[in-house]
Amino acid sequence: MIVSNLSLISCRRANGALCLSAVEGHLEASSSYSTLSPTGHLLVAVSLGFIGTFGFINNLLVLVLFCRYKVLRSPINFLLVNICLSDLLVCVLGTPFSFAASTQGRWLIGDSGCVWYGFANSLLGIVSLISLAVLSYERYCTMMGSTEADATNYRKVASGVVMSWVYSLIWTLPPLFGWSRYGPEGPGTTCSVDWTTKTANNISYIICLFIFCLIIPFLVIIFCYGKLLHAIKQFYRCFRALLNCDKPQRGSSLKSSSKATKPFRPGRRTDNFTFVVASVGPTVVPDKTNPVEEGPLSTDTAKPAVVFLVAHYNG
Repeated sequence: MIVSNLSLISCRRANGALCLSAVEGHLEASSSYSTLSPTGHLLVAVSLGFIGTFGFINNLLVLVLFCRYKVLRSPINFLLVNICLSDLLVCVLGTPFSFAASTQGRWLIGDSGCVWYGFANSLLGIVSLISLAVLSYERYCTMMGSTEADATNYRKVASGVVMSWVYSLIWTLPPLFGWSRYGPEGPGTTCSVDWTTKTANNISYIICLFIFCLIIPFLVIIFCYGKLLHAIKQFYRCFRALLNCDKPQRGSSLKSSSKATKPFRPGRRTDNFTFVVASVGPTVVPDKTNPVEEGPLSTDTAKPAVVFLVAHYNG
C-alpha cells in the first residue's frame, strides 16, 4: 500500500491520466482482498481446524461402517456414502491448506496451488449438493411410486452418483480453460472462483454457476420434500398439534396390523388418489368342532377384522 500511494502521488504530480488510471485500478484490485487482524486469522484457523478434524473423523467413520457391515450396503446408503466421500476429500485436499494459510496470514502454496484448491473445493462442493438433490428425488420416487423400492438394485443410484460427478466437472472445468478463473478470495487465505472481476466473461460464468449449481438443485430438493410432506398429512396434523400444544385429531393416523384379512378389492379412483378398502365387519370363521355336520357358521370364534384404508397418490 505504501508503494501504491507513492505511485499515485507521482502520477498526480506528473499529471499523467493513463498512469493514474492504472494505479487506481491496482488499488481497487488490491482492496478487494481485505486483510484480517492476527486475531481474525487465528479465529479462522481454529474454526477450520475444528471443521477439518471432526469432518474427517465423522465421514471416515461412515465409510468404515459401510465397508464393514453388509447390512448397510443399500442403494440409498450408497448415495449417502457418495456425499461422505466428497466431504472427506474436502477435509483432506482443501481444509489443511486454508488452515495453514490462516495460521500464517497469507496463501502459502503459490498460484498453481490456489487454482488447484479452488477447483477441488468447487468440484467436491457441487458433488455434495447434486447428491443431495438426487437423494431427495430418489426418496420422492420411492414414496410416491406404486411399487416398493428394490433394495438390491443399484443401477439407478449408481447412475445418480456418476451424474453428480460428471455434472460437477462440467461446471468446474471451464475456469481452467478461460471462462472465468480461480483465484484468491476473502482475506487471501483461501481460493475459489473469481467473484469480483466485473467483465462479461466472468459475470456470465457466475450467473450460470449460480443458476445451474445452486438454484436448480435447491428447487429440486424443495419440490421433492414438499411433495412428500403433502402426501403424509397423518404427520402434518401431529406437527400442527405440537405447535398448538394440543392433542392430534382422531383419525390422524392409520392403524395397521400384521393379522391376515380378506383380500383387498379395488376401490374407486378420484382425481389423483386411488382408494383401496378392506372388508368391514367381523371375520366369521367356521366352527370346526363338528366338521361333518353342516349348519350355520359359529360366531363364537369370530375375530374382529382390521379395516385398512390405503390412499395411493397418483400425482
